[in-house]
Amino acid sequence: MSSDYSYDDEAQFFPVFILTLTGLVTLPVTYSLLQPSKDDSHLAPRIKTEYRSQHGHVVDSLRDKQNRKQRKIKRALVAVAGWSLMGFMAYLIMNTSPVETKIWNPYDILGIAESATEKQIKSRYKRLSVKFHPDKVKPDPAKNQTIQSLSNHYIEITKAFQALTDEVVRNNFIEYGHPDGKQSLKIGIALPKFIVSDGNGKYLVLLYTGLLGILLPYLVGSWWYGTKRRSKEGVLMESANNLFRQYDEDIDESGIIWALSAGKEYEAVLKGDQTESGLSKIESRITAPGVASPFAAGFTVKDKERLEDLDSGVRRKVLGLLWAYLGRVELDDAALTKAKYAVAPLARSLNQSFAAIALAFGNTAPLTGSFLANQHLIQAISPKASPLLQLPHFTPEIALAVEGDSKSHLSVQQFMDLSDAQRRQLAVGKGLLSEQEYRTCVGVAKQLPYLRVAKAFFKVTGERLIIPSSLVTLVIKGRFIPPGAEKVPAIDELDLEDVDPAEDDLEALMGRKNKTIKGADGKPVSVEEQSVLPPLAFAPHYARDHTPKWYAFLSDSKQGKIAVPPFTFNRFDAPIFDDQGKPTFNMQTLKAQFAAPPQAGHYTFVMHVVCDSYVGFDTKMEVTLVVEEPVAAVEADEGDEISEPDEDSIAGQMHALKSGQPLQSRRRVDEDSDDESGTEEEGDDTSDTNTDTEDES
Repeated sequence: MSSDYSYDDEAQFFPVFILTLTGLVTLPVTYSLLQPSKDDSHLAPRIKTEYRSQHGHVVDSLRDKQNRKQRKIKRALVAVAGWSLMGFMAYLIMNTSPVETKIWNPYDILGIAESATEKQIKSRYKRLSVKFHPDKVKPDPAKNQTIQSLSNHYIEITKAFQALTDEVVRNNFIEYGHPDGKQSLKIGIALPKFIVSDGNGKYLVLLYTGLLGILLPYLVGSWWYGTKRRSKEGVLMESANNLFRQYDEDIDESGIIWALSAGKEYEAVLKGDQTESGLSKIESRITAPGVASPFAAGFTVKDKERLEDLDSGVRRKVLGLLWAYLGRVELDDAALTKAKYAVAPLARSLNQSFAAIALAFGNTAPLTGSFLANQHLIQAISPKASPLLQLPHFTPEIALAVEGDSKSHLSVQQFMDLSDAQRRQLAVGKGLLSEQEYRTCVGVAKQLPYLRVAKAFFKVTGERLIIPSSLVTLVIKGRFIPPGAEKVPAIDELDLEDVDPAEDDLEALMGRKNKTIKGADGKPVSVEEQSVLPPLAFAPHYARDHTPKWYAFLSDSKQGKIAVPPFTFNRFDAPIFDDQGKPTFNMQTLKAQFAAPPQAGHYTFVMHVVCDSYVGFDTKMEVTLVVEEPVAAVEADEGDEISEPDEDSIAGQMHALKSGQPLQSRRRVDEDSDDESGTEEEGDDTSDTNTDTEDES
């Protein structure tokens, strides 16, 4: 049996096929472009200020470039091309008349009714055969008739007569729908025939070769190579290997900055620039004498030696740009200034990979140093510089004047805790801040989200005591109190409690349902719906929009090891600021779960709560975890155990039959116990782990 291919020359099917195929790609791409961004940087509120840094236009241009990159220009082009093609196919569908497909019917060919008798069929056939016999009929050009068409029509009349009179032909018609029997397989192709005719077939072969032989393997290979080329943190594997080689147990923040310069991602930023271009200028500026430090970049002699020992032109230039960024050193060159602000976000992404490496080793110092380096990269402050440089209009000269002869730097909180008169006396004046600059500085400081921890304790949900290897929850209670906040209300002791969910609320106990609170209208609302983002980090020098995150982890101060890995918190269950921008002082609850130690005892940890966006906004305090022996936990819960049934109850009788021993009446036991002891049972404390902690920072 042969196959008969039919092409869609009348444009009946291929526009619908192409419209459907294109829509499967275009519609999802369009949806992804039009749907509101779910990124935290687009949803979080912003700190209200009109302050812009000296090179704010450069920072804004780099931010806009990153936002355009995230919006995926390629997706937009695909969507436009897809809708254009879909529109053209829709036009073809609307302007193409449908072609009627007739089923072969011998009655219609002979022009008789299906109820006609055999005599009527023969009579009709004779008249038509005489009329349309090829020897008697002549073609009419006006009707587009040809000898071939007339012959074909006569053959159809003959086949129709035979289908109604000849037994074999009729059986073929009944079984196969055609007088000639089983026909060849017809395959419809939803493409016009001109694609494969008139020498166009070779172009179709080239198209399929390009799509299936070149483009598809390229896309698959690029995806596969891309997944293997980058680490889980999104940095190049070569860069991750370089960071691994730079790791050291005693590495400090300056050492981490030096290690971050080994990334390969910087080559894309310096692309088109000569490796040595501007390097001497950068080094001369950052090594110039500084105001509050030996060098303008704020680094030490050891950091300078590290820079001079580097042989690689790219890495040496990157390290110089990083120190110029951290020290806010003016380079007086447009290209170098843009590169200075462009390397900071790359360094921060590499720093996340370094934090993962430090966490794998489990040493406290490198991990803490990584978090601190992250703060300095976002705020553009060198590791030894004053935290006051986070405030608008503050320069090293002004910070030095405010701190005076103090051997330690003044934090933003300490500065804002001073009275307004004291702050003005220190910061406002000739060569210092103007009145307008001072108001801007104070306005920003009062919007910074400083999380002040009020209490931290351990618990096991539904249990009074903590036993070895149980699932422990570290509960951290704290309030966001911006620096300089006034009229801070006292802490309500009820807010420091952590109430377990109801025993019958299995979904809440298993963590599959959000806790519910009452909204403004009094109706219950889930915490997830009320989750609040903190304001975007005030970082006028950082060329990205960043949402602050808080990391909580436990360390062993004696061994210098991480006891419990960091838990990340970037959303909270109560508003931080109200609609007028004033702090709400709501109590926030942070929870982290981990497995208790396998042995009973008292374990003292150092709890770190680190903000990744602001310098000096961290908390460090000691917390004690009390792990009891399982026997002690059972004894503590004896009062909650189910009592045995009375002997006069059905359960008691069944127990007596099963055990062969009668049960003593519970009432009698209670009476005997009261007569012997003469004391009342005292309630146990909820948990020995709810120890108050003091801030050591």
